[in-house]
Amino acid sequence: MTEPRKITIARGDGIGPEIMDATLKILKAGGANLEIEEIEIGEKVYLKGIENGMEPGAFESLRKTGIFLKAPITTPQGGGYKSLNVTTRKAFGLYANVRPCISYRPFIRTKHPDMDVVVIRENEEDLYAGIEHRQTDQVYQCLKLFSRPGCEKIIRYAFEYAKEYDRKKVSCFVKDNIMKLTDGLFHEVFNEVAKEYPEIETDSWIIDIGAARLADTPQMFDVLVMPNLYGDILSDIAAQIAGSVGLAGSANIGEHLAMFEAIHGSAPDIAGKNIANPSGLLLAAVMMLVHIHQVEEAATIHNAWLRTIEKGIHTGDIFEQGISKERVNTDTFAEAIIQHLGEKPHELKEVHYYEPKKIVARHDESTKHVKELVGVDVFVDWKDVSPNEIGEKLSKITAGDLKLKVITNRGIKVYPEGLPETFCTDHWRCRFWQDEWKKLDKNLIWQLLKNVNEAGFDTIKTENLYTFDGKLGFSEVHG
Repeated sequence: MTEPRKITIARGDGIGPEIMDATLKILKAGGANLEIEEIEIGEKVYLKGIENGMEPGAFESLRKTGIFLKAPITTPQGGGYKSLNVTTRKAFGLYANVRPCISYRPFIRTKHPDMDVVVIRENEEDLYAGIEHRQTDQVYQCLKLFSRPGCEKIIRYAFEYAKEYDRKKVSCFVKDNIMKLTDGLFHEVFNEVAKEYPEIETDSWIIDIGAARLADTPQMFDVLVMPNLYGDILSDIAAQIAGSVGLAGSANIGEHLAMFEAIHGSAPDIAGKNIANPSGLLLAAVMMLVHIHQVEEAATIHNAWLRTIEKGIHTGDIFEQGISKERVNTDTFAEAIIQHLGEKPHELKEVHYYEPKKIVARHDESTKHVKELVGVDVFVDWKDVSPNEIGEKLSKITAGDLKLKVITNRGIKVYPEGLPETFCTDHWRCRFWQDEWKKLDKNLIWQLLKNVNEAGFDTIKTENLYTFDGKLGFSEVHG
């Protein structure tokens, strides 16, 4: 017999300990060969004053085992508590979030009997970088950060996943009709990578209509790849329309660690009542078994779960008169799965797992661009003035040939020749450049900022304006 595979587990908060106990019981009965190391995470750790919610030594355990089976946690309300999930994903480079969303009709109600979608979500960047600032009395900012390596890694992972699991199509969801640089980069890289996989069908969707089509006609999709925020939202929607968020597990994949978890929360309102459904965490554990090459055990457990669902043995969250046969608690549901080990579903599709290949999501960092400074956006805090008043005052401030060209408020042009109907806050973006986007001496920016300060303006921040190979590296002004 081979050596047991070391994994790290955390029982979490709320219903976490109950569903973890049920899951581990099923894994053991199903023949999973595991050596378990347990760490404490979540609410109790937060309340000890540890900001990231993980006990000392937790990171060392994760580094040693490389596998993390995690129950849901509760983050205490109020400020000062960092997201444990985000911390783990970033610290260990878990760049790919994989969420299968499958319907189990007629045994679990859904309007989409043929739904079998995998959402692959970028896991480290986007608005989840968590870089936010309050800049004025009225205006707050959250930075949306995309990198070319980050986009390329997740997109290439999606295509490699489709290839590995014999999926026929990869769809890209973005909003690059509005966010032309960030979402535009994601779409551009998608098109580049797609050319390397001619055997896989592709299409691209603006996120709003794509989400509508996913909700209405999910059978037209197969593998979906998208940035972090869209993926977080749409994977929950996809899981719910497939049958229930409570049934969905997910994998977070990186080069050094893989974390497996249910996508639902800790549900403290039903904690300790022995009524929670362990299916999400169990199916995440099945994904874990495949990842660590215990594929026969994964298939045995998954098929037993399918047979249990088929027989109408359901926990309360999915129990429905006329469909379900027996309403059971957490422990009884786990025992029912164990009793069906070795059986296969009669109506639902039997699962087969094969030794997985390592999905390598490389990225190319060899391309270099000619970067030139051509201007600067100066953001100022200025209250109770009209656009013309602030514009006339700033127009008198120069540095060499660096002059004010346009002022925006919340992204829309208000000076010169703004519309009187446009509502303005106390947050003004003032764009300075030389004529014809000529290359700029950075010393002129320091001189400009000195002059702006001496004129009595409160400068919040600046953003340098660059071109790359002659193309604008910044958004043009609306209006």
